[in-house]
Amino acid sequence: MTALRPERESGAYGDAGEHGSSYGQQPYEAAGAFEVPGAFEQRGAFAAAVEQLSDPLNDPLPGAGPAGHPAYEGGQGAYAAPAAPVQEAGYYPSYEEPVAPPPYTGQVPAPVPQPYPGPVAAPVPPPHDQPVAMAPPLDDRTVALRAADVAEARRMADGGASGAGSAPISAPGGRAARRKAARRQGRHGGAQEAPEGPSGASDAPGAADGAPRSRMEARRAARASKPGAGVIASRMVGEVFITTGVLMLLFVTYQLWWSNVRAHQQAGSETNHLQQDWASGKRKPGAFEPGQGFAILDIPKLDVVAPIAEGTSKTKVLDRGMVGHYAEGATKTAMPDAKTGNFGLAGHRNTHGEPFRYINRLKPGDAIVVETQDTYFVYKMTSILPVTPPSNTSVLNPIPPGSGLTKPGRYITLTTCTPEFTSKYRMIVWGKMVEERPRSKGKPDALVE
Repeated sequence: MTALRPERESGAYGDAGEHGSSYGQQPYEAAGAFEVPGAFEQRGAFAAAVEQLSDPLNDPLPGAGPAGHPAYEGGQGAYAAPAAPVQEAGYYPSYEEPVAPPPYTGQVPAPVPQPYPGPVAAPVPPPHDQPVAMAPPLDDRTVALRAADVAEARRMADGGASGAGSAPISAPGGRAARRKAARRQGRHGGAQEAPEGPSGASDAPGAADGAPRSRMEARRAARASKPGAGVIASRMVGEVFITTGVLMLLFVTYQLWWSNVRAHQQAGSETNHLQQDWASGKRKPGAFEPGQGFAILDIPKLDVVAPIAEGTSKTKVLDRGMVGHYAEGATKTAMPDAKTGNFGLAGHRNTHGEPFRYINRLKPGDAIVVETQDTYFVYKMTSILPVTPPSNTSVLNPIPPGSGLTKPGRYITLTTCTPEFTSKYRMIVWGKMVEERPRSKGKPDALVE
């Protein structure tokens, strides 16, 4: 501790009375000690100055007062004790309010030395060729944009800018500008917008995932989405092929399935009408009109029961599932009840009821029965000609060549197309009558077995 100065002990700088003190001041108890002209005005100004020193960084060093303060006269006087702060609402100090200092007498106490704070490092300015990154303003409604801006600002502040001459990503102009900048540079501060290539489309990784950023790009994308002439032509050709295939499939289905269904229905209906007419006596033996049914053909081995109609018309007879009798022109043949002659019949081998499809399975001796209104005519199969041209009409002669028959008699000839599903050639089957049985005697043995 430093001893008191002699001046303080001896009462220098003025005579100290009974209640006196050093520096020529009166004791605090003396009346009128604080009655200094202009003391209250100085006190108010001093309180206002103190309020401005609320920031610790703005306070002066100990022993020095603010410039221009009334309590600091001439820049050399002692810094007087500050007055009590103005009492605010809800603020109650726990210490006694200090009183105003005594008037200045010209004596200045020595200032108290303060420790040297040491050198302060000056801020290092950034390089001239690198821009200063500034953090964007915060906005809670654009959190993703702000995160991207802050990340880029930190990279640039650390010297890790994306390249020389890169501009800071903080875009002035408000939230709309920041959103636009964030869309270009990525949602989370990713790669910046890539330049457009020769085709005009952006090469950025996210350009293909998002919508076009301009009308020109939208038009180009729309033109690219439209198919070209080659694509349209290939589609048309494909549609034609598909339509043709569907039509062919429908035609084959009709020929191989539906035509048989319809022909069987028509043939069965004609057979029933014949039997009903015979039972009622409406049909009489004799000449018949083309397309008119007059008999029923039974082939027990092939399970064939088909009506026989006059003529070989394709539409009126054969396509209706019936068997046609050669009764016109050079191919005219005899009726079953004739004493001699060849009873010639024609039928489809495939489609439209296909009554003669399996006549190639007949063997010599197999029964072929022709049923009329009054009589059953029973024939036995004798021979077969597998292939012959359609122009060979001699197979219908009264004594057909190549049949093995050598003399006149009562014969039957069955003709159909061959091979299957074609009409290039004809297949011929011959038979010889072995029995003529009236209906009054019942069915023949060939139909009963």
